[in-house]
Amino acid sequence: MKILRLDLSHVDDLVPLFDSYRQFYRKPSDLAAADAFLRERLSLNEAIVFGAFDDGHLIGFTLLYPLFSSTRMKSFYLLNDLFVLPECRNKSVGKALLNKCKQFATEQGKAGLMLETEKTNDVGNHLYPANGFQLIADSNFYFWENSIS
Repeated sequence: MKILRLDLSHVDDLVPLFDSYRQFYRKPSDLAAADAFLRERLSLNEAIVFGAFDDGHLIGFTLLYPLFSSTRMKSFYLLNDLFVLPECRNKSVGKALLNKCKQFATEQGKAGLMLETEKTNDVGNHLYPANGFQLIADSNFYFWENSIS
């Protein structure tokens, strides 16, 4: 397995995985919109994407977005997406992707990585703490959704 930073040349391979990730979170399949979204994020340098390859095939990815912390007075990354093909799970692909993100954040001098997952995501809720992520149980997470979205 090899972990590489993805760019626009990888979008065609990334789109089906990204679409599957969205479906995992109960969003409807939309390959055209996924393609446009990923191309825009990458062309505007708004996201960092790492992909896991096995025998030349993309089997997983993670997507980072830059954010800022006023209290730390540093930037950090939101690890917004991590997905591994179901048939490739339990092979340490997620762990390898997380390690690449942690290494990248360290190399970039970032304050760290933040992520969110659903309480029902049993795999993620075991994977993240096992790889050094701490649950912030004393915080409330709020979200305002714009009605036009």
